[in-house]
Amino acid sequence: MSFTVAIVGRPNVGKSTLFNRLVGKKLALVDDTPGVTRDRRPGDARLMGLTFTIIDTAGLEEADAESLQGRMRAQTEAAIDEADLSLFVVDAKSGLTPVDTDLAEMLRRRGKPVVLVANKSEARGSDSGFYDAYTLGLGEPTPISAEHGQGMLDLRDAIVAAIGEDRAYPAKEDVAVTDVDIPQTEDEDSDADEEPAYDETKPLRVAIVGRPNAGKSTLINRFLGEDRLLTGPEAGITRDSISVEWDWRGRTIKMFDTAGMRRKARVIEKLEKLSVADALRAIRFAETVVIVFDATIPFEKQDLQIVDLVLREGRAAVLAFNKWDMIEDRQAVLADLREKTDRLLPQARGIRAVPISGQTGWGLDKLMQSIIDTDRVWNKRISTARLNRWLETQQIQHPPPAVSGRRIKLKYMTQVKARPPAFMISCTRSDALPESYTRYLINGLRADFDMPSVPIRIHFRSPDNPFEGKKRRT
Repeated sequence: MSFTVAIVGRPNVGKSTLFNRLVGKKLALVDDTPGVTRDRRPGDARLMGLTFTIIDTAGLEEADAESLQGRMRAQTEAAIDEADLSLFVVDAKSGLTPVDTDLAEMLRRRGKPVVLVANKSEARGSDSGFYDAYTLGLGEPTPISAEHGQGMLDLRDAIVAAIGEDRAYPAKEDVAVTDVDIPQTEDEDSDADEEPAYDETKPLRVAIVGRPNAGKSTLINRFLGEDRLLTGPEAGITRDSISVEWDWRGRTIKMFDTAGMRRKARVIEKLEKLSVADALRAIRFAETVVIVFDATIPFEKQDLQIVDLVLREGRAAVLAFNKWDMIEDRQAVLADLREKTDRLLPQARGIRAVPISGQTGWGLDKLMQSIIDTDRVWNKRISTARLNRWLETQQIQHPPPAVSGRRIKLKYMTQVKARPPAFMISCTRSDALPESYTRYLINGLRADFDMPSVPIRIHFRSPDNPFEGKKRRT
């Protein structure tokens, strides 16, 4: 059985740097500005043969419970209660502060194992801060440098001593191999072009994106049924892209909360640029992306740009009109939203749009069903035989244009990939085929094969001419 470790401490002592060092990736945002981390972020840590779950937390400060700092403190305390062990990080370079003393007292009252970590011990003049850490009464401090990776072996030994060797290195049970599934080769009679069925059990990655203060974190908290993510009336609370897992009707959903994305011209500060870059990585990692609109002020220019960005990345998209509980004339507003969706998002024809309320939980089941249905289309594969019959019908109904007196011929079509669906068409004069005919084929695929709301790519290829470049005989 693995164990969980929470990294705690006052702001700007290097908690996120240590978190990134232990997970081996730059997952948490790191900056010289105090208070960068706000939500608690879990990760899988590896330390000299030791594996465990690590939780990065916000810096602990004394603040009113209703303030932003107070809500951040509540998130950190929840992480301490969840963890089996706490890494109490102090800054050996700058020394102790009264906040460190208060935090040490709070950890003692919890009654759980604590490892005192003196970070930045590589700095000149850090010896005095290291020896001052003994006054906290939490045992011998472990000197490390999270930035340079020094002292990691000593940190491993301190964690093992605090948690116990039986818990740190659980004995692996011998698994007897009884039945082994031997993959069989595909016989000649099998249909290699058969359309695969959609896997209803595989985990699904979903990213929640949108403008600041659209209600993304509140929406995820309502899905989870707990205050897992930091929320509030302030815009731009979320900075890191935090992932959470939960089950919906027996299926594992991994959902990513992201920072609000403002217009590029307004993103000036370095920290906000890092947050937006983290949100873009979450979009690329996800399979389905939910773009959260504020139903009271929908279809701002930034909303449309976010939808276009998601589609250009090739992700499956679903629109969620949040704060529906604040709308009075719902029928009229819903009709207006549908009209604007069709008119302002022609590149996402048939995109699923669901009115919801993250505050009350209204419409969330319908939103999740739309996410599943969109992911099913995003993974869809169509057999080559059906595609070529469809292509022949399309050419009869609307023949390709003629170029220099010779009509372009579409000869063969096949699906080269899914996620998103991409097709290849072999034709003559592919460079001369107009964009309007490509749109005609894409719209036909959406209508005839029931593929709304997902980006569709069509690539045209002309066969090589074996006589090109050869001189004609005179």
